[in-house]
Amino acid sequence: MSKVVLITGGSSGIGKSVGEFLTENGFIVYGTSRNPQNYSESKFPILKLDLKSIETIQETIQEIIVKEGRIDVLVNNAGAGITGAIEELPEAEIKANFDTNFFGPINVIKAVLPQMRKQHSGLIINITSIAGYMGLPYRGIYSASKGALELITEAFRMEIKNFNIKMTNVAPGDFATNIAAGRYHAPLLENSPYKKPYGDTLDLMNAHVDNGSNPIMMARAVLKIINTKNPKVHYKVGAFMQKFSIVLKRVLPDKVYEKMLMNHYKL
Repeated sequence: MSKVVLITGGSSGIGKSVGEFLTENGFIVYGTSRNPQNYSESKFPILKLDLKSIETIQETIQEIIVKEGRIDVLVNNAGAGITGAIEELPEAEIKANFDTNFFGPINVIKAVLPQMRKQHSGLIINITSIAGYMGLPYRGIYSASKGALELITEAFRMEIKNFNIKMTNVAPGDFATNIAAGRYHAPLLENSPYKKPYGDTLDLMNAHVDNGSNPIMMARAVLKIINTKNPKVHYKVGAFMQKFSIVLKRVLPDKVYEKMLMNHYKL
């Protein structure tokens, strides 16, 4: 029997690549978007879901359960970028980012758990970020929201283990997607003390995404995890140096690692 997969944010980028790859490999895939009418050409159904609306989360999951009778895999992929000096970021934008990257995925998990518990099976894959392993300059809020999702997964998976429901994190590095276009960018203010370092860092971040890896790497990683009997707690997918940066953070003194990051960003 084909497994039923729900991918939040399945209309573009990593989510679209994962959805198309799983569809080609025989899975029944549903993606989500706040504006599903814009994706009528999708190779798998795109349903309406807004991570900031518990009502749409519950309605969409119920719709899939009614149609398919089950949900075997949840890929918590939808997320949002945010850049800017923390001092200059509006509080509303900080909260909005956590609503999308942290509270939203938690609410999707809560909505699928009763069905997975009823099935006595299920797999939840949270797409986080290598940026969630370190506080990156001018991406601090994004790092914090993704890091929070990494940690909550560690706790969550122990709480649901007895129900035969598995959970894991997959932290991607930079991939060639449209995430940069969808980020909230704090404006470069003429009189800001952060104008030059923030502007230079922003150019560097956008270049990293433009030159990022092919998102098919993430699709293959997700398929491999689905076919793994006991997934690990954490997975990292991306360029070698991006993954190696996590190892360096673990072994280097804090100030040495901080200096390395500042040199990388030319701060």
